[in-house]
Amino acid sequence: MKIIIKNIFIFLSSILMLSCSSQNKDQFKAKEIYKSKDLIITQISENSFIHTSFKQTNDFGNVPCNGLIVKDNNETIVFDTPTNDKSSEELIEFINKKLHAKINAVIPTHFHDDSLGGLMAFHQHNIPSYSYIRTAELAKENNFVVPENSFKDSVVLQVGNKDVTAKFFGEGHTKDNTVGYFPSENILFGGCLLKELEASKGYLGDANVSVWSNTVEKVKKEYPDVKIVVPGHGEYGDGKLLDYIINLFKGQ
Repeated sequence: MKIIIKNIFIFLSSILMLSCSSQNKDQFKAKEIYKSKDLIITQISENSFIHTSFKQTNDFGNVPCNGLIVKDNNETIVFDTPTNDKSSEELIEFINKKLHAKINAVIPTHFHDDSLGGLMAFHQHNIPSYSYIRTAELAKENNFVVPENSFKDSVVLQVGNKDVTAKFFGEGHTKDNTVGYFPSENILFGGCLLKELEASKGYLGDANVSVWSNTVEKVKKEYPDVKIVVPGHGEYGDGKLLDYIINLFKGQ
């Protein structure tokens, strides 16, 4: 009888430990791990980090602009560059010296300078860049630095032993806006296609508001298990950010 009770106790203790371990993994507490006047880096999961740089605008003031770093086995991939080469140099140095990792690739998610404004710095460090083909075309048309490699629909790249994807779902903020996904942590980088909760519609100079909701609905359908959603500006959240944008532009 004592043996049975002991075995039951061991079994229940194991279940409790597994449960606590799972909860701790799911409830990662975000922490700011680097800050200067030009760049902030916030760790949001075990292997993912938001990099935030700044862009001075006439209409919206000094705007914080998000990108994403994903990491595995001392390798990283960066979604969106900081807004200029100086901040990009700072980011590259942080990844190399503080994260002790190499950068396999940088992926600008659209042609605006809050997505590829610091691309030259990556090229000067021989870091390959990938973008949707329309992003490369629009960058060239506007005399911006042009990504080196382009894809027609989507691309899958390797970071360590993990896959990272970038995909075009349709127009919205721009004609070329893509999103990035890190399946191992179910993290979506929405770039400027997505916004934080309660955000306004923002800059619409290159937007297609009539299809914006439909595009985000396709993203939502593609990634039903998403846990963390990072917008191009503002606070990150979960799948509610997708619903917010769908409703914000519905019927436009």
